[in-house]
Amino acid sequence: MSGDAASRIDLVMAVPETSPGWVLDDDEERMPESPLQVAICDLLKAILSYWCARRGADALVSGNIALRWDKAHPRNGVDPDVYLVEPAPPLGLREKSLRTWVKGHHPPRVAVEVVSDETADVDYNDKPARYARSKTREVWVFDPLLLGPKSAGGPHRLQVWRRLPKVGLRRVYAGDGPARSEELGAWLVVTNDGMRLRLADDAEGARLWLTEAETERAAKKRPSRSWNVSAPCSPARPARLTGVGGGGTPRRGRAAFSTSPSILAMSASSTRSLATHAS
Repeated sequence: MSGDAASRIDLVMAVPETSPGWVLDDDEERMPESPLQVAICDLLKAILSYWCARRGADALVSGNIALRWDKAHPRNGVDPDVYLVEPAPPLGLREKSLRTWVKGHHPPRVAVEVVSDETADVDYNDKPARYARSKTREVWVFDPLLLGPKSAGGPHRLQVWRRLPKVGLRRVYAGDGPARSEELGAWLVVTNDGMRLRLADDAEGARLWLTEAETERAAKKRPSRSWNVSAPCSPARPARLTGVGGGGTPRRGRAAFSTSPSILAMSASSTRSLATHAS
């Protein structure tokens, strides 16, 4: 984590049991997102989706769903820009809302808010309280254009809120990054001159987590001699390949790639051209 003292200041909020401002309708007209917000969210969803697929996890990654936690006040809610819930709810992407009191519905492991002009004050000062009530385990607030209020030392390009035992949701990081996601065992790194948020195995961002599309493009560029073919290829038995990259459940008729316990990673220099496609 950054050595900047400001990045290590904890912030704990007094959270009301409920608030009239928390009312959220399933069919509420969503505020239009800017192309920048869409690009940031799409990249994060692609990274997290591929990470879940590689683990074979029963998980759902998406965005803009009504997350509800209070059966006594069922209209209270919050709609994360990106979320990861594991295990996935019974209806998957067909769910209109996550209601944590319903069997099979769980709070997100991670929720992400991308700050805009219209949402800056709410993203900084209101939504952390809602996520605390929902028992979301970790919240990332990404403010690429530094639009947030100056209260509490802001604006901050990146904030991390984490659910801690007997404490609730606490802000454990506020700064320019990198920041540790204990929930996912990864580092949050800011790339593309502050305009993108990605995950990596290291704080320097040298070993970025890739999307499926980036992985496929990287495999095509990789020299064939980097693979070690441990079994002869035949129609009845595809070659088992070992080496850096690949992973997940092999598809029928394709060679299987072995993986290490860590997430597929590449150097930042190797992915510079890939990031252009994802931006």
